[in-house]
Amino acid sequence: MEMNASYSSLVAVGDSFTEGMSDLLPDGTYRGWADVLAGRLAARTPRFRYANLAVRGKLIGQIVDEQIDAAAALRADVVTLVGGLNDALRPKCDMGMVRARFEEAVERLAPSCGTLVLMRSPGRRGPVMERFRPRMEELFSLVDEVAARHGASVVDLYGAPALGDPRLWDVDRLHLTADGHRRVAEAVWQTLGLPPESEWRTPLPPAAAPKWAARRVADLHFARQHLLPWIGRRLTGRSSGDGRTGAQYSTELGRAFWITPEHDGDPGPVASWHRVDVTPLS
Repeated sequence: MEMNASYSSLVAVGDSFTEGMSDLLPDGTYRGWADVLAGRLAARTPRFRYANLAVRGKLIGQIVDEQIDAAAALRADVVTLVGGLNDALRPKCDMGMVRARFEEAVERLAPSCGTLVLMRSPGRRGPVMERFRPRMEELFSLVDEVAARHGASVVDLYGAPALGDPRLWDVDRLHLTADGHRRVAEAVWQTLGLPPESEWRTPLPPAAAPKWAARRVADLHFARQHLLPWIGRRLTGRSSGDGRTGAQYSTELGRAFWITPEHDGDPGPVASWHRVDVTPLS
């Protein structure tokens, strides 16, 4: 990548990781790494445009069927695709199907954009993750293989030990904290060839291990508030994303739309965005 490269548009595709959970804002919406990255790109590029189509809980087949065509139609400078991990974390998973649908997504997105960015997702340290680690690593090998074949860039979050630190994960143990999301934004920023603003791989300072009683209380809270509902959705075939669409997708028109900074050209961080159109970027 060229250092100080310029990008005029970004489309983000995927599941809850890209939607921004659990980086919760006061108004109840999520921000997440993709929104942070878009704001930083917009601050350096006039008339920057952004669309986040990611929806929590989506499997790779749903991402392909519901988001890929809409993303490709926007003809963005940069498209990010993260998917397949929800499949890999299910008790039963057809990895052959995951491979086929992921390859389909990349084959359809790569020709439509200037730069396609894929990721090896971060993995939280802990016993639950160890059970699914072989599937995760199979998925990430596929990411590397497909990226090499289609000229996509890969952000290796899985290979950064700092992102496995439980302190960078929310209480649901599935989603990153605000600090975790900002590290991901910086990782993608650097992958795009932009000058580093922080070192996202830096470990957190050492901390005293929580006492046994505190760990048990946290485990019970996690099981009651997050694990049991998650199991219930799996058993009933429901998803946290049922009935939802991406933040910049119009169900009425059946198309994605762009947002752009409310006060384009103002120095400093982007404070607000507004919708500009539903037509592809020329």
